[in-house]
Amino acid sequence: MDKKVTKKLRIRLLPVFIFLVIAVVLCFAGKIILDLPIRNIIVTGNSYLTDQEIIEIANIQEYPSFIRSFAQPLEKSLEKNPWIQKAKISRKFWGTIEIEVKENEPLFEKVESQMLVLSDGTEISKTDLNEPVLGLLNYVPDTKYDTFLKQMGKIDISIRYLISEITYFPNEQDKDRFLLYMNDGNYVYLTLTKFQNINYYEQVLEKLDGKKGILYLDSGNHFQIMEDGSIPDNQ
Repeated sequence: MDKKVTKKLRIRLLPVFIFLVIAVVLCFAGKIILDLPIRNIIVTGNSYLTDQEIIEIANIQEYPSFIRSFAQPLEKSLEKNPWIQKAKISRKFWGTIEIEVKENEPLFEKVESQMLVLSDGTEISKTDLNEPVLGLLNYVPDTKYDTFLKQMGKIDISIRYLISEITYFPNEQDKDRFLLYMNDGNYVYLTLTKFQNINYYEQVLEKLDGKKGILYLDSGNHFQIMEDGSIPDNQ
């Protein structure tokens, strides 16, 4: 009878051990890299929201993992805020996150409702702004409001600061007319198609020699001196 020859398998333990050690080290190193926190946050483009407010809106105030902080979810979180029109997130070297925002501007306050209207038409509580803003005194018809909103957005910020109040002031000839109350005591008539004419207000002032009155920029571009200081009627 032939004898069966049994071959013994020799398992080399050293290569297996080395492989396991390398695998554990790589996993451990990978976890460390994934958990490395954001080291620096740079915020640009903001005027109305503070850097800290933007960081908190993005929910990265605790400086979470840099690798796991993906740009798109952070941008969506930021753009849900009414003040932020557009957000762009960039990841830089050495754990730096750069947040670039384009904000909506405050255009005016609806005095009756005390709501602040932003450049995209969003209405928020006036308490969210700590600086003066011109007041819209009365109701603007829905057929005029969208155009009015767009035209207000075309007025230079520096000029908007010179306006204290604005009212819808139509007459028989012009249903698109508005009256602006200026901080210096002057009045300005504008029509929707000529709203941007107010951007030249400071240039016009230089020619008035300190006189107070009514500036008609809706038609004719003329100035009427106001001797008794009365508010202009609906003429």
